[in-house]
Amino acid sequence: MHKNPGELGVIAQRWFEFVRACGDDVQELLHDGHPTACVGDAAFGYVNVFKAHVNVGFFRGAEIADPDGMLEGNGKFMRHVKLRPEHDVEAAALRKLIETAYTDMKKRVKVGW
Repeated sequence: MHKNPGELGVIAQRWFEFVRACGDDVQELLHDGHPTACVGDAAFGYVNVFKAHVNVGFFRGAEIADPDGMLEGNGKFMRHVKLRPEHDVEAAALRKLIETAYTDMKKRVKVGW
């Protein structure tokens, strides 16, 4: 994120700060060079900066509620939301997705998945 000081870097930093602030038990690490948030050692969210957009992604995104239909992707587990400087994001809906992913992973860790 810090290698991208322009608009995309600002967007990525803003949203990773929100991911990071989900709980006192959130740990962060770099996974494949991308900021990743974990509950214990279980990753729940990440932020990737690309040429024209930022992805806010979820490792178990295919299994969480997405009432606003924001999630993209067709992998078995992972989903993401693409953020572009020229398009407004529904911030409340994205915050809810992040909180849902965090809560979901916290429950999974508690029961041993």
